[in-house]
Amino acid sequence: MPNFLSEIKELVAGKTSANYGLIEDTSIHCIDCSQDFIWTIGEQTFFRDKGLQNPPKRCKPCKQAKTERIEAVIAAQQAGIKQKIEVAVNCAKCNALTTVPFYPSQGRPVFCRTCFIAMNPGILPKNTNGNFKNNNGNLKNINGNFNGKKN
Repeated sequence: MPNFLSEIKELVAGKTSANYGLIEDTSIHCIDCSQDFIWTIGEQTFFRDKGLQNPPKRCKPCKQAKTERIEAVIAAQQAGIKQKIEVAVNCAKCNALTTVPFYPSQGRPVFCRTCFIAMNPGILPKNTNGNFKNNNGNLKNINGNFNGKKN
């Protein structure tokens, strides 16, 4: 049976046991902020010792922010409070900054209002002058700009 203490000393000294393969600091691209972060040897050892198979997807600040969002949602649900979610994203088609009332799914495109309506022209009821009525009956053009009150 290998000596666990000697294996730890080898890892700290930059040497590795044949059981674990070569471990070195790795650069990973964060899926939330799109910045690269370093996954250190110590973190990789922790993941391996806990039996975790996949490397992290988020840097530490983004992981903390995600944890805080989840905790806030759980606390609001327990208190019976409905939370409004507003997430800032870039449109997948025109790259414009926009907000959406949901957390986007990984790998699925999110579109701004203009691009979404352009791709789905039948989604809003059209008025006779080419404008669209929103839920309040106010007229808006395809870009979401206010054009006036109800007819």
